[in-house]
Amino acid sequence: MAEPHDLTALEQAAAIARGELSSVELVEHSLRRVAALGDTVGAFVTVTPDLARQAARAADAVPVEGRGPLHGVPTAIKDLTLTAGVRTTFGSAAFADFVPPVDADVVRFIKAAGLVSLGKTTTSELGCSLYSEGRVAPPARNPWQLAYTAGGSSGGAAAAVAAGLVPIAQGSDGGGSLRIPASLCGLIGYKPSRGVVSGGPLGSGAFGLPTSGPLGRTVADVAALLDVMAVPVPGEPYLPPPAPPGGYLAAARRAEPGRLRIGRFTTPMLADEPVHPDCVAAVDRAAALLTTAGHEVVEVPPPLGPQAWPLFEIIWYVLALAPVPPHREAELLPLTQLLRARGASVSAGALAATLGELQAQVRLGAARTAGCDLLLCPTLAAPQAPVGWFTADGDPAADFDRQRRFSPYCAIFNVTGDPSMSLPVGATADGLPVGVLLTGRYGDDARLIATAAQLEHASDGWDRHPAIWRAVDSANVNGDGVGRSPS
Repeated sequence: MAEPHDLTALEQAAAIARGELSSVELVEHSLRRVAALGDTVGAFVTVTPDLARQAARAADAVPVEGRGPLHGVPTAIKDLTLTAGVRTTFGSAAFADFVPPVDADVVRFIKAAGLVSLGKTTTSELGCSLYSEGRVAPPARNPWQLAYTAGGSSGGAAAAVAAGLVPIAQGSDGGGSLRIPASLCGLIGYKPSRGVVSGGPLGSGAFGLPTSGPLGRTVADVAALLDVMAVPVPGEPYLPPPAPPGGYLAAARRAEPGRLRIGRFTTPMLADEPVHPDCVAAVDRAAALLTTAGHEVVEVPPPLGPQAWPLFEIIWYVLALAPVPPHREAELLPLTQLLRARGASVSAGALAATLGELQAQVRLGAARTAGCDLLLCPTLAAPQAPVGWFTADGDPAADFDRQRRFSPYCAIFNVTGDPSMSLPVGATADGLPVGVLLTGRYGDDARLIATAAQLEHASDGWDRHPAIWRAVDSANVNGDGVGRSPS
């Protein structure tokens, strides 16, 4: 028998609209699952049950004709995202007791759409790493196999969705932080084009690399949450591309991108690194499905190569220089301290030169792939990584280099600003998820989403669940780290 968490986000909202479920019932169901499994998968830093119940009651009181397609649905907000009156730690012990006075724009929009946040999801410290293992919460673990990381920096969001704690979640992506966890956890992680989602009121000073975006189990759910987030805000530094007719959800439901020319490559861009055969096989499968759907898939060179790494590296060091109270600097993790020390040594002139050279590289890369409507490549160079693997040497410099080699694809598209999404097309021999990266032209989010929906249909759907999905309490999680269905 189907449980409420078996429903997609859009199905949950439809059940509320029909009177079959209430938002209060869904929120209570989700809170029970968070209590049972939240710490096991390391999904949440802070849970806000009282605020969630209050918001659910308010959602149920709104007349049906005034509700949007995700009204009343449980969700969660990443712990990097300002949330008024709710502890927001940025994944760091240095901010363990920080409570913002304002909401980020995306949080305002999520509330206004009638979604109900259950709390703040685990992230990496200041968003600096692609794993979520800090000092303010348990590590974010992959619900498909708890010995593995759920990734980062939106690792808690991915763990929450993949374990069935919420059907959809907000995250952010400055170098792959939505797409990496999505690939690891068998989800869809979407980085929209630069400017589609507001970074305000305080998140617009990072050279346009990071953006909020949705993470979910189906393309339609992800598109619906993108519609919620994609509200133009006066004063944003990047002009948003025009939204498609009917919104992004309509584009997903049509799933008609037209015949496209899709450039395929598997060569890593930020590192000279061997690519795992399972990651190549996932690209092969996606290419075959896209060809069967009528698209032309051609081999292309990657837009950029390892020569871009020293440029991106400098920018990443500077981005780590978020304001931290001086008396709490010592509470930062070794990796964060290393990145900040390197960032502090970058002069204004060197930063300006780096940004200029990187833009020149982007132009050259765009010329190499100018004849393609979309690009297809692996999301990661390896399917999975164990919890603790990146930090195992105790050397933060080695940690940072391992991250570059593990994820040599995603960050380039933060530099270009192009829309990019990880799709759960592949699997390892033992059934663990493997993602592929599908990337569109800047501002052409609708075509990318429509193609992803078409690929989802050709794959017979991607809403698949790990064994822990059926666990109802922590006693149903086997000691070997694999979730077991109750008998």
